[in-house]
Amino acid sequence: MPEQTRFLNVDLDLWANFDLEPLVTAFGKKVYALHVGRVKRTFEAHLELERRTTDADSTIRAFCKLIAGLPPEARAMWDAVKIRDFNIGVQAETTPHCEVFVISAPTVKSVADLGARIVFTVYSVPAAPVPEARPAAPDPSV
Repeated sequence: MPEQTRFLNVDLDLWANFDLEPLVTAFGKKVYALHVGRVKRTFEAHLELERRTTDADSTIRAFCKLIAGLPPEARAMWDAVKIRDFNIGVQAETTPHCEVFVISAPTVKSVADLGARIVFTVYSVPAAPVPEARPAAPDPSV
C-alpha cells in the first residue's frame, strides 16, 4: 500500500543575535532540542515538543501554551528573538489527490500575538528509482 500525504510535526525554529540556550532551558523537558547553537553570526534553536501530537493545530497550541508560561526573564528573551517560526512539516505522497491541514483562527491569533510566523516545509515524494542501463547489444553488422 502506498504511503499517503501526511502531517509530520511542527518545529519551533528560532534565530537571534544572542545565545538561545537559556530560553531553551526555560522550556524544561517539555521540548526536545534538535539543535541549539551558533551558526556563523546567528544563534539558532530548532525545537520539537517532547510529546507527539496528531495535527499541526494542536502542536502549535501546545507550543503557545509553553511560551505563555515562560518566566519573565525567559519571556523577555522570547520577545527579543529576531525570527520565530512554527514550521509545519508535511510529507507529500501521490495519494490522496489533495490533503487539507487546518490551522484554526484562535491558533493563528495566538501565533500572531507571540510575534511568530507559521511556515510550511513540504517534503517531496521520493523519486522513483532509475532503472539500471542495460549494456548495448553487440552490433551484428560488425
